[in-house]
Amino acid sequence: MAKDKSESELREKKEKKDKKRKHEEVAADGDDAAAAAKKEKKKKRKSEVVDVDDTIVTDAPAATSTAVVAVKDEEDEKKDLKMVIPVSALVPFANPLADEKQQKKVLKGVKRAAKHKSLKRGVKEVVKAIRKSPASNPSLAPTTLPNGIVILAADISPMDVISHIPVLCEDHGIPYIFVPSRAELGAAGSTKRPTSVVMCTPGQGKGAKEGEKAEWEEGFGELHKVALKLGQHVLV
Repeated sequence: MAKDKSESELREKKEKKDKKRKHEEVAADGDDAAAAAKKEKKKKRKSEVVDVDDTIVTDAPAATSTAVVAVKDEEDEKKDLKMVIPVSALVPFANPLADEKQQKKVLKGVKRAAKHKSLKRGVKEVVKAIRKSPASNPSLAPTTLPNGIVILAADISPMDVISHIPVLCEDHGIPYIFVPSRAELGAAGSTKRPTSVVMCTPGQGKGAKEGEKAEWEEGFGELHKVALKLGQHVLV
């Protein structure tokens, strides 16, 4: 009896050990499966991230190029658009009036004058500068540089705002030129608003760089040549 009992106990222990081993094997298999599933998920996530990155990288240049093309198109359109002002909008005494080619040279000169602090802006400032300059001297050669060059906008209303300036200029021997647009004149003079009149002076103003003096003297000389050429065709 004792022998049978010990055998049955041994059998039970063996069965328990087998069950435990099987249970551990099943658990291990489950852990391996879970680990494998986690690895799969990680791989999947990484592949998704790579796909998204590839999409962004491939799409980005196309979007950028499209934007650049759009900006270029807008710039081209702006260049093509020219400010057309009807003759009826110009003051009747707009003489000499610069044509398109001469206007470009004049406005370029105004830009240079603004850069070198040699620009008077507005009726009040220009009239004050003209009156300070000496009276006209007929004995002076036409090639002698004047005390300034006045540029007036021809699309001013009412015309009385600038009608007295050409007479003042003639009294003081200062050449003057009309350009069609006050908006373009204001832009060339580095002002946010349209300008009716500006005056370029031969000397540099305060705050201008000394090293660029020769550059402005050359620019003023070129502007004076344009003014002399236009002055030859003034209709009295």
